[in-house]
Amino acid sequence: MNSPFVALLHSMLSSLRDLTPIILVIAFFQLFVLQQPLPNMVELLFGTFFVVLGLTFFVYGLNMGLFPIGESMAHAFAKKGSVFWLIGFAFALGFGTTIAEPALIAVAAEAAKVAAQAGAILNTEEAQSSYALGLRITVALSVGSAIVLGVIRIIKGWPIHYFIIGGYILVVIMTAFAPEEIIGIAYDSGGVTTSTITVPLVTALGVGLASSIKGRNPVTDGFGLIAFASLTPMIFVMVYGLIV
Repeated sequence: MNSPFVALLHSMLSSLRDLTPIILVIAFFQLFVLQQPLPNMVELLFGTFFVVLGLTFFVYGLNMGLFPIGESMAHAFAKKGSVFWLIGFAFALGFGTTIAEPALIAVAAEAAKVAAQAGAILNTEEAQSSYALGLRITVALSVGSAIVLGVIRIIKGWPIHYFIIGGYILVVIMTAFAPEEIIGIAYDSGGVTTSTITVPLVTALGVGLASSIKGRNPVTDGFGLIAFASLTPMIFVMVYGLIV
């Protein structure tokens, strides 16, 4: 067997191990608490197999492609020595990965549907589509800005906790003024941005950049970009709620 096949097999076994607790929890509550047989057993087995397969290829692809390219580009920008292009890349990366985030697309569509039912916007397909797109763009802009702020922090060596504490204080203040209908959406927007597409590339950018700058520690300085990406959408979406 060749090396890539062995690595893929190991990744599949690891994915199966990671999913085992979830499978056991569902089986326990279904059989011993609800005391009902598992419905459509064949479909469930096939579905579980495809989940394991999908997770395997996803993790394997991250390690093979996204993490290395993120780190290599961070190294290249650091060697180039152009802060302007580094910041431009950081914003574009944050915006591009977030606007394509499947979880954000789903949440934005659901938020538009609920807003239309509540009378906050017109109950038409065009109004819902416009509202959802506006929400996605707002969140993407916030993440792009957050990555820029995080990159500047890494370059300057500023402590992360000042930004996080100050950011959450601002979230609390904004919550007092934002429309009640948008607060829950804003909080959820902070979570959905840190998902399958955004996290790998942004993490690789932070670690790669901190590794390339003299005097920076990848452990203490390279991480934290995801925290910014989770925090800023709450603020931006509440501002979006105030305007819209």
